[in-house]
Amino acid sequence: MTTIGSPPRPRSLVAAAVGALAGAAALLFLYATLKPADKAAGTCPAASAALAARLAPLAAGEAAAVRVASEPVMAMPLAFERGDGTKTTLADFRGRAVLLNLWATWCVPCRAEMPALDRLQAEKGGRDFEVVAVDVDTARLERRGAFLDGAGVKALERFADPSGDAFETLRKDGKALGLPVSLLIDRDGCEVAAVSGALKWDSPDAAALIAALKGG
Repeated sequence: MTTIGSPPRPRSLVAAAVGALAGAAALLFLYATLKPADKAAGTCPAASAALAARLAPLAAGEAAAVRVASEPVMAMPLAFERGDGTKTTLADFRGRAVLLNLWATWCVPCRAEMPALDRLQAEKGGRDFEVVAVDVDTARLERRGAFLDGAGVKALERFADPSGDAFETLRKDGKALGLPVSLLIDRDGCEVAAVSGALKWDSPDAAALIAALKGG
C-alpha cells in the first residue's frame, strides 16, 4: 500500500518561506557586490578617458616625462593645509583642473622647478585651473617660507602637509618614488596624468598640456 505524505505543517511552511526570502536576499547582495565596475560609485566618467586621449600626444618634448593614464582613476582623497592653517582636501578643488605638486625644502630639483610652477599659476591660474604645490616637510617647518621667498614665489598659495601622509599615500600606490611628483587632475577629480621629477612647466610643451587639461 502506497502511503501519500501528509500535508506540510504550518511551521514547515513558515520555515520554507523564510528560507526563500534569505536566498533572495543573498542573491541581491551578491549582485550588488559583483556589479560591473563601470556602475560602481566613484568611477571616472567617459569624459576623463577622452581627455586623457587628447593629452597623450601632447606628452612630448619638454613634457615627454609626463605619463598619461590609459584609464583615468579617481584621485586619492589627499588632505593638507592651506597657507592659513585651515584643512583642505583635493575634493575641495572639484570643478576645476588641478596640477598637484608635492615638494620639500631639501629637494634640489624642487627648487629648480618652483619658479616655473609659480609662473604657471600666475599666468593660467583661476576658476578653472590651479597649481596646488604642497610642501611635505615633516621637520624644520620654518624653512618653508625662506625656501619659497628665495624661489621668488608670489602667485602660489602656500599649501603644506606636515604629517607627510600625502606623499606616503602616493608612495604606497607606486606614484611617488621621490620628489618632486606631480599629478594632473581633471574637473571631475580624476587623475589623468602624472610625472616624477622636475618639469619645465612654463615650456610651450607643458603649456599645451595644461591648455588641454583646462579645456577638458
